[in-house]
Amino acid sequence: MTAGHTTAADSGTFTIGGDMTVNRLGYGTMQLTGPGVWGDPKDPEEAVRVLRRSVELGVNFIDTADSYGPAVAEPLIRKALHPYRDDLIIATKAGLTRSGPNDWRPVGRPEYLRQQAEMSLRLLGLERIDLFQLHRIDPKVPLAEQLGELELLRKEGKIRHIGLSEVSVEELREAREITEIVSVQNLYNLSNRKAEDVLEEAESGGIAFIPWFPLATGELAKEGGPLDDIAKRLDAKPAQIALAWLLSRSPVMLPIPGTSTLSHLEENIAAAGLELSAEDFETLSKLA
Repeated sequence: MTAGHTTAADSGTFTIGGDMTVNRLGYGTMQLTGPGVWGDPKDPEEAVRVLRRSVELGVNFIDTADSYGPAVAEPLIRKALHPYRDDLIIATKAGLTRSGPNDWRPVGRPEYLRQQAEMSLRLLGLERIDLFQLHRIDPKVPLAEQLGELELLRKEGKIRHIGLSEVSVEELREAREITEIVSVQNLYNLSNRKAEDVLEEAESGGIAFIPWFPLATGELAKEGGPLDDIAKRLDAKPAQIALAWLLSRSPVMLPIPGTSTLSHLEENIAAAGLELSAEDFETLSKLA
């Protein structure tokens, strides 16, 4: 299956926080870095081309983080897309520090979160970050202090909305007692649905659910299996079917598949045009 005339707009829309309407199929920038999400990409110019093409294909929700690189993905977004289109929402995150490739350590001290918000504003070339997400809750710092600092930044006009990443239902509920939470970003895909209860909680509260690692299919994509059969019948790739399933799973779902190549980007966007029958959706839902 090729992109053809399919764009991210074919995935439908969702309004984050009551005032930011985005096409539901977005783009995640973690793969626009070196191995282990560390350092510069092998081909920085291709990274710029991928970002520009994503917007051409209707993506108006881009997810990034200060720790991607670190400080690699955000400057690439600025280089590729600044000055930004009025309808483009850039979400970033802070709260994970980096000590090397594949090494992630939570730090949620208020002064650190404020510093990283200010750095993201500079690196992205923004006066306000539309969606600023706590990348991880730091167990060494009271949650009220972490979110309290983000709420201060919001009142100062430096961030517009606050989101969370990798939280439990209990943590989400506690956070919502402290401040308004408009999004949750948890690991969730066709083969890993441990965050099902968080998705249901988000859905009941009208909160955006941003599944990271959305393309993972694992053993489900093996030759001759149900996912493989559906993909062949619809002339699609298993990963495209996995994205189509996510979009069908919930109206609050905002998948952000990432890639560092134009061809893979166009494949991912083409998934917005796939329509799963009720039978295929049920078959896939029963796989994990």
